Amino acid sequence: MDKLSSSRIWMMRLVYAGLALVIMFFHLLPLSTLPNRWTPPDLLIALTFAWTMRRPDFVPIAVVAAVMLAADLLLQRPPGLLAALVVAGCAFLRPRTVGQSEAGFVGEWFAVGVVLVAITLVNQLILVVTDSGTAPLVLVLLQLVLTIAVYPLVVLASQVLFGVRRLAPSDAGAMGARS
Repeated sequence: MDKLSSSRIWMMRLVYAGLALVIMFFHLLPLSTLPNRWTPPDLLIALTFAWTMRRPDFVPIAVVAAVMLAADLLLQRPPGLLAALVVAGCAFLRPRTVGQSEAGFVGEWFAVGVVLVAITLVNQLILVVTDSGTAPLVLVLLQLVLTIAVYPLVVLASQVLFGVRRLAPSDAGAMGARS
């Protein structure tokens, strides 16, 4: 029960929020004055999904919503659109954390990839329907592929650096999950 202590859970929630702020900070740094010909992976969404799949108690929906809304505002995206889609994606992935031990990492990676594709498609569809400015489709698809490809590295870094491991069945039962 030591792993699930209240202070550890709150500390890891603060670590998640701090990591999100660091990712946003580096995203905002003006490293080049020329337009990019490629787009980097969305590490914030990959981190959020990795922690949601591994330890959903570390990333409650309210914290995810606040972090993603802050990212929308700071990165000058339509406020709340991507935040709502990521929150919906987390809500979809959250119940799948209980039975993930049977599916293994490939099943987890596939589920996250499907959710990322859905989020990207819905986001682009809404941006096109509302006649908002959209990035070229090649850049959007490149970011999607790179985000899916970098997900295993984010999971590995989360596990090695921060100890965010998959829940054991006994821990899931202690958190009130259904068996």
